[in-house]
Amino acid sequence: MRIGLISDTHGDLAAWEKAMDALGEVDLILHAGDVLYHGVFNNIPGAYDPQGLARTMNGLTVPIIHARGNCDSEVDQVALDNHILSDFAFASAEGTRILVNHGHRYSEGELVKMAAGGKARVVHRAHTHVPELRVADGVMLVNAGSCAIPKQDGEAPTVGLLEDARITIFNIDSGDVLMEEMLPGYG
Repeated sequence: MRIGLISDTHGDLAAWEKAMDALGEVDLILHAGDVLYHGVFNNIPGAYDPQGLARTMNGLTVPIIHARGNCDSEVDQVALDNHILSDFAFASAEGTRILVNHGHRYSEGELVKMAAGGKARVVHRAHTHVPELRVADGVMLVNAGSCAIPKQDGEAPTVGLLEDARITIFNIDSGDVLMEEMLPGYG
């Protein structure tokens, strides 16, 4: 199963389309929040089209699961068919449970504890727009960065992919792999 890990799209339709092209065919998309609104502290993305992004997401044939970001609101929910207003979402695929949370309200320790309590091996979080992939107390912490408003050195737009117990974070412009790790307990 191929699971796309994405977050912080902030209404940028072109970035979303590029991210989906870069991911290729996926069976599930996990979005860790900040879907449509660009946010008061971010510059407006180059292809800011929240209505177009909402229409595109509503037309997906692939299931998408969202967790609420700090920029997601009730008015955004009106535009989207899938529920985006839960602080947490759990997904399970091929024996791997994944906790999805935006990451702006809970510390790393709290998220790791919640993941362990829910028997999740992975926490997919966001908010910083900076990709990260590492293990803490036996839980893989993933931040796929942002395809729309990247903030790490070099500002490469990024997404993540979970496939065959391996998480890969890559640059959607170049296709370069930036980080790659096996899930804890595999390989």
